[in-house]
Amino acid sequence: MVTPIILTLVAIAFLLIVIEDIIHVNKAKTTLFFGTLCWIIAFIFPFHGESPEIVQEQLDHNILEIATLWLFLMAAMTFVAYLNSKGFIQNIVHRVMPAQISERRLMFVVGAAAFLFSSISDNITATLISLAVIMSLKLDPKKLIKYATLIVFAVNSGGVSLITGDVTTLMIFLADKVTIPDLLLLVLPSLFAVLVLATMLSIGMKEPVVFEKSDLRRIEKTDITIAVIFFSTILATLVLSVLYHVPPLLTFLFGLSLMFLVAQFLMRKKDVNKKIIDYIREIEYDTLLFFVGVLLLVGALKEVGVLHMFTHLYELMPPEYANYLMGLLSATIDNVPLTAALLKADIAMTEQNWLAFTYATGVGGSMLIIGSAAGIIAMSKVKDLTFMSYLRMSGYLLIAYTIGYTGAFFAGQFI
Repeated sequence: MVTPIILTLVAIAFLLIVIEDIIHVNKAKTTLFFGTLCWIIAFIFPFHGESPEIVQEQLDHNILEIATLWLFLMAAMTFVAYLNSKGFIQNIVHRVMPAQISERRLMFVVGAAAFLFSSISDNITATLISLAVIMSLKLDPKKLIKYATLIVFAVNSGGVSLITGDVTTLMIFLADKVTIPDLLLLVLPSLFAVLVLATMLSIGMKEPVVFEKSDLRRIEKTDITIAVIFFSTILATLVLSVLYHVPPLLTFLFGLSLMFLVAQFLMRKKDVNKKIIDYIREIEYDTLLFFVGVLLLVGALKEVGVLHMFTHLYELMPPEYANYLMGLLSATIDNVPLTAALLKADIAMTEQNWLAFTYATGVGGSMLIIGSAAGIIAMSKVKDLTFMSYLRMSGYLLIAYTIGYTGAFFAGQFI
């Protein structure tokens, strides 16, 4: 009885996200409403007739995942909010880039930079910084959408070949389905797919982008110190996670606390009206609430058993085709529980197919703006990037994803 109700509510919630531009109701409000409503109904009519205690355990598990992501986002966004408000990122970009660059060349630079940065940091941080760069350039809204689309795809592609870059990659690695040398085979096809997308999106873009050097502010020592702490935190997150299994959230919160303490000391002798901790207030809480709502909805879908239905695809078609479709499905269903469901089903596949599956679930979420953390952040940050405007890029994205998946599958032959 409860499953049709949950599915209906989830469908309505995602429909309201799609038509946000028409109804003018913020997506954070609708997803939070339907996400919490689904779980209230689950307590009144428990999943599969289970006891309220079991439902409470299921909710607690989902809340833990949400809180972990929420706090991580809060820490990363506070760093970026501070550096943005000081013009630090804009200053660095304008100092590094030439006085003028073509829009087409800039597309390739942005795509390659987002890909590289997501390879050495997490997707959330890579997205925030990449978006901060392009939003500092005052681009035409339609062109800004293209750059943001490329960033979402490039960020998801960059982390897929490293166990520290994507959660699903780590899950598949820990299940002994692929090895680290196997995963490194994904670097070339992933990067090639990003460059193909950059080529398609840059068609017809010929105007020059001028960097106004006169607008540059002086970079303060305090800002440089905070930036060093930020990037040191990213590096420490990777190292401590791999060597000692320290949760990334813990390392990032430590880095945030260090930022507060160091900045407090450095600013003590300055006449400043704003305390360093006040930059938390500059975070877009719409983004965080949107995350909460979406993850509550996905959690409800997971608990009613919808995800396990997708594993039946492997009974209907060969793994190489099923994996491709699973990647596309990960754009509507969170790729972590989807991967968990497939691993739990213990489907027999070769290492080549597992490698292709790793690419599919890591990059497939790029097909829809709500299909990945990078996409959700981009939609919240870029005003003109909506579900429908991103959907208009779906043809380009599908071609790039298909090329990347095909390359990943054939790269698996070298295992």
